[in-house]
Amino acid sequence: MLQRVEPYSRFTDFDVHLFQSGKHYKLYEKFGSHVIEYKGVVGTYFAVWAPNAQYVSVTGNFNYWDRGTHKLNARWDSSGIWEGFIPHIGVGEVYKYFIKSAGGQELEKSDPFALRWELPPSTASIVVDTYYEWTDKEWMATRYEHNALDKPYSVYEMHLGSWARNPESPDEFLTYRELAAKLVPYIQEMGFTHVEFMPIMEHPYYPSWGYQISGFYAASCRYGSPQDLMFLIEELHKGGIGVILDWVPSHFPGDAHALYNFDGTHLYEHADVRKGFHPDWKSYIFNYGRNEVRAFLISNALFWLDRYHVDGLRVDAVASMLYLDYSRKHGEWEANIFGGNENLEAISFLKEFNEAVYSHFPDTQTIAEESTSFSGVSRPVYLGGLGFGMKWMMGWMHDSINYFKEDPINRKYHHNEITFSLIYAFTENFMLPFSHDEVVYGKGSMLRKMPGDEWQQFANLRLLYSFMFTHPGTKLLFMGAEFGQGDEWNFQQSLQWYVLQYPSHIGIKETVKTLNKLYKSQPALYEKGFDSTGFEWIDGGNANDSILVYARKGLNSDDDLVVVLNMTPVVRYDFRVGVPEAGEWKEIFNSDAEEFWGTGIINSSSINSEKVNWHGRENSINITIPPLAAGIFKRVK
Repeated sequence: MLQRVEPYSRFTDFDVHLFQSGKHYKLYEKFGSHVIEYKGVVGTYFAVWAPNAQYVSVTGNFNYWDRGTHKLNARWDSSGIWEGFIPHIGVGEVYKYFIKSAGGQELEKSDPFALRWELPPSTASIVVDTYYEWTDKEWMATRYEHNALDKPYSVYEMHLGSWARNPESPDEFLTYRELAAKLVPYIQEMGFTHVEFMPIMEHPYYPSWGYQISGFYAASCRYGSPQDLMFLIEELHKGGIGVILDWVPSHFPGDAHALYNFDGTHLYEHADVRKGFHPDWKSYIFNYGRNEVRAFLISNALFWLDRYHVDGLRVDAVASMLYLDYSRKHGEWEANIFGGNENLEAISFLKEFNEAVYSHFPDTQTIAEESTSFSGVSRPVYLGGLGFGMKWMMGWMHDSINYFKEDPINRKYHHNEITFSLIYAFTENFMLPFSHDEVVYGKGSMLRKMPGDEWQQFANLRLLYSFMFTHPGTKLLFMGAEFGQGDEWNFQQSLQWYVLQYPSHIGIKETVKTLNKLYKSQPALYEKGFDSTGFEWIDGGNANDSILVYARKGLNSDDDLVVVLNMTPVVRYDFRVGVPEAGEWKEIFNSDAEEFWGTGIINSSSINSEKVNWHGRENSINITIPPLAAGIFKRVK
């Protein structure tokens, strides 16, 4: 029996105008389910966008999932918004929308703006709120300092479901609150400045790692409530740690209960299969040319920054958004109006997204996972760029891994691979990523990519990380790589923490701890991370010996560092290195130190420069370079 749904509305005419113009960036305050008091009665207001529906109702336990009981009211305007107030239901109610399309198709859909979903494989939405008494005011007031482009930015990328499991029941996830107790002290110990969570938005298919999102506004209930996630973020903030979320505006799955074919039409996805279906992931691509869809996505980005105090968004698969021919063969795509392969609608959307983020939250960062040579990804929109704060340096990652995979005896033939990144290192604000993508699908762990016997594998990995932390750009390392996990990442189980009983793995962990500490304490490593004046080759051409020597420079010349990398297992005695200035130089880091499980061949004493012209410099120092190791030197007098 049809029951009256009160014709209450949270939308003003101006809200509707902004929504239809694609300029409403806080749609989460309007759409979805909201517990309110109306006419002295507590109940829930529902609002959903379904412009091509002829009938929409709310079904749930409260009406025995009857489709004909609580019909929503269609707004009188052309907005396509259905809404209404249902009395006497509140937080905890489970619900879906029943939608009858204009063509007669009957659909049961979860709420696109739901703040919580049922535990998969169940798919209904749940009425909740995101009220939380935040106590991270100190962090929020000063986080611009932590997020600045001239400050250290070292990211620990992690997957919440497999970082650690319940030791008494390995199949059980740790909750957000349990993670807080373990994660905060660990990140503090390791010295990372930020954590990056792989997508925590609700995703019914766990093996997607979170990248096949159905509930864009809902934190995954696998680990707890919205407030539990807020507690985790708050504890990280109290520990001086920033939080980045992976955000996926590039595609969504074709699950029948979710966004696909939402009102019986291609509402969120592009109707043209050449633009609306992703051949790699068998998923659907948002229609970036539709104003309401743009508003849905930008509101979603701002939602996480607003309600969850998130400090940055790493945007997944940007390259797939930028190009119409991405992973498509000839004839499977259509050129833009200028005859090119650029997706002009997606480019426009990304610019607007970045402008919205930085105008509302100027102390945060957006980071693009973008693997092509598209120009200006991390340049401001007003200068013709896409407006991201940073971009992953995928070329550096591939070249570095390929180089280090080579047997050291062959590295002299691949010298250009390890030096090539410096040709373009300052064309973008680059982040150097060793991410989850590099340790899955048969690629092997970071440790097992390294050649040689056990000692050489560990030495190579310490050397690679030393190269990463002294190379211009910010840093990202995926969980498990920081202690040299031997196996590939397996999302179905905890990291292999047990290997930390072995000195070799402890050595990798101590190396990363020390490099993070060094990175944060030496201005030359971060003040000019995106500026060509912050880097200078001293000797980048010694291919025969496979040795690199370069300087990192800060705003003050007293902070300058000299970095020496030996890519072979040969000890180099009496090796002369040109230095920027005369004086007393001290080795402040050596990856071959015994505490890192190295051989202990270090330069323990201070070294006075000599007026011997070397590497084109008037002064030089004479050092010992240990095998497969990095040394960092600083002038102390």
